[in-house]
This record gives sequence, structure tokens and C-alpha cells, in this order.
Amino acid sequence: MRTEPINRLSEKGLRVWRIYGVLQAFIVLLISIGAGVINYFTGNYMWIYIVAAGVFVLIAFLLIYLFPKVRWTRWRYEVREQEIELQHGLFVVKRTLVPMVRVQHVDTEQGPILRKYDLASITISTAATSHTIPALITAEADELRGRISVLARVAEDDV
Repeated sequence: MRTEPINRLSEKGLRVWRIYGVLQAFIVLLISIGAGVINYFTGNYMWIYIVAAGVFVLIAFLLIYLFPKVRWTRWRYEVREQEIELQHGLFVVKRTLVPMVRVQHVDTEQGPILRKYDLASITISTAATSHTIPALITAEADELRGRISVLARVAEDDV
């Protein structure tokens, strides 16, 4: 098996994923509060409050600390002359090779949270699907988008 790709995502991406985790944990908190309110009006069983609090703490830990850390650690990419290799995954590590001759276009994307941290994501589209490299520094994303575009054009001319 080949060695893993050499390029990593920016450490700022880890912070952004943790912010996303906080937002998701907030939704879980609202659901837990809703369960508590329903319990208060229907049966007032104390154990439901304890279970809801425990579930919230566990999910918050997973979404804010553990999952972003593992995701950031495993995310790698490498752009070569003939292909783009991506490696990512939380529980199952997935490695993908995208041949340059299959690349149709490359987009960059930047939402409000990514913009605050000067990050962008690149989406590489082929006829069958699209692949995203998240949380790159904006200047690096722009340079990578241009490089992939040139390499895809050269690969297309070779065919």
C-alpha cells in the first residue's frame, strides 16, 4: 500500500470543527431541555433529568473535543501530476484517488466561520461525484485550486 498523503489541514480547521461541535451540542442541549420540560409536565421522574444531563455531557465531549481531533489528525491530501489523493475518516479511514483526467472543475467555498479564521474549502468535481478538501488557509486554497486547474488541463491535453 502507498504511503499516506503528506499534506495536512490547517490547525485552524480544528478550531472551526470545534465551533461546529459547540453549535451541534447546543442543539442537543435544547433537545435535552425539551425532554426535561415534557417530563416536568407529564411525570416528573428524576432519572430522566440525570439521563438527559449525562447524554448531553457525553455528546458534547464527543462533538467538541474527540471527533474534531480525530478527524483533523486523519485528514490528509496530496496533489500529484496525475492524481489527487485524499485520506479522511472518523472511524473508518477512506483513501481516494482522483485521476486528473477526470477533474471537470474546482471550486473554493468560504462560509462565515471559515472566513473569520481565514480558511476555505476546495471542491473537486468529476462527472461522477465531487470531493472536498476542507479547512485550508485561503491563500493555500487559491493556489491549490489554480494548480489543480492547470494540471487537469494538461492531463486532458495528453489524452
